[in-house]
Amino acid sequence: MNSITITGNITRAPELKTLGSKANVKVGVAVNRRFQKNGEWEEVTSYFDVIAWGTLAENVSTSLTKGSAIIVTGRLDQRSYDDKDGNKRSAFEIVADEIAPSLRWATAAVTRTPRADGGASYPSNGGSSYQPSAAPATPQYTYDEEPF
Repeated sequence: MNSITITGNITRAPELKTLGSKANVKVGVAVNRRFQKNGEWEEVTSYFDVIAWGTLAENVSTSLTKGSAIIVTGRLDQRSYDDKDGNKRSAFEIVADEIAPSLRWATAAVTRTPRADGGASYPSNGGSSYQPSAAPATPQYTYDEEPF
């Protein structure tokens, strides 16, 4: 199974492009790791390229900016290409299944976007957006059935 999750900060503004009829977005993410070595704290930063497709790409480009703290889950992908001098090169990138703002040191207001096919984006509590300060939603099931 090829699965990866990272938490870090966006290093450059999301670049939204269209390939055929499908949108994609690329972002750079810096992930800091702190550890103690010989009694001293050291920090190492790793940089990852992340690509997202479709509605996720469009939502990332309109919602997130350089410096945003995010959480990414997806798969690690390797691709080969020829550089401008004709040399074979390899690149690793994370193909995102989900990208979300980290709420560790921030708050967010989430607004659901309608699906292209007209269906609901997720089961809804009757409202069109999530409000963190709102009261819990009333369950949409009867007491004689399972809530999931």
